[in-house]
Amino acid sequence: MKLLTDRHIKRLFCLVLTLTVGFSLLSAVLLTAGAERAARYLPAAFACMGLVILTAMYGYFHKQHQTMTRAIEQLHAFLAGDPAAHIECDDEGELNRLFHEVNSLAAILNAHAENEGRAKQSMKETLSDISHQLKTPLAALNIYNGILQQQPADPDTVREFTNLSDQELDRIQTLVHNLLTITKLDAGTLVLNKSEHNLSDLMTEVGRRFAVQARQQDILLSCSGEDDICLSCDPHWLGEAISNLVKNALDHTKAGDTVTATWRTFASIVQITVQDSGRGIHPEDLPHIFKRFYRSRFSKDTQGVGLGLPLAKAIIEAHSGTIEVDSVLGGGTVFTINLLIPTTL
Repeated sequence: MKLLTDRHIKRLFCLVLTLTVGFSLLSAVLLTAGAERAARYLPAAFACMGLVILTAMYGYFHKQHQTMTRAIEQLHAFLAGDPAAHIECDDEGELNRLFHEVNSLAAILNAHAENEGRAKQSMKETLSDISHQLKTPLAALNIYNGILQQQPADPDTVREFTNLSDQELDRIQTLVHNLLTITKLDAGTLVLNKSEHNLSDLMTEVGRRFAVQARQQDILLSCSGEDDICLSCDPHWLGEAISNLVKNALDHTKAGDTVTATWRTFASIVQITVQDSGRGIHPEDLPHIFKRFYRSRFSKDTQGVGLGLPLAKAIIEAHSGTIEVDSVLGGGTVFTINLLIPTTL
């Protein structure tokens, strides 16, 4: 019986049972000795047995009352905001099982409170980062607008600062787009419309998207891989993730260098790599490059907002894939995407 796992209940039960058996034996002995003797001693024996039982029960319930009082005090302390409040539950028994469950519930509530606190702090830091990232292009636009107002009749000046304004507006648009996408991924509201898609077609489209930028920067952009790979994916969002990797490679590769995108299959995975021969990533930065808004103190990039790589990672993980990075300072960087090929057993 689970009830008897509590040593205090077991002790009380054994005491009552012992007294009952003892009184029964004493009654039998006294009855065999005669009715007169039985009538004389049985009431006294019954009264003594009852007194002992009542005393034992009082002691048991008094101890239970003290235990419940301490538990209630700890509950009040927890509700008052003390996260260290804890009900002692070292003994066995149903009551201690209940206390253990209450302690577990308190620990879960504490964890939720800590997560909520971290989420609020993260939101605060994210809003601060967004504000900081928007200040730069907005300030630049304000300056360009002032110059255009001062030189409205100079076509060269108008053309130059109109182009610069377009660049800043593109930065703002990219920032807002990436933020909205990451927010949807975090909230689980971004729906991936997966279908069987030819990976070579997807990668060729990514290459076309950056062909002009690569020529302007005098960088050789090469895309090559197996033609017959079909992958269950959302081509729009997977293309977005790979595009962010290619753009990152182009932004950190100097003229005359190369950026190569390749894809191939293994036994159960499709592997996509984006490799550049640029300046590489400093070892201090490698553990942090997928953090949002992370900016390296070694980077000379003043245009990036630190969302491209985190967005790529989030999209790839939404496809049940992984992304890894390997880089040698001064020797280039390789991003490797591994996507599982579903198998039917």
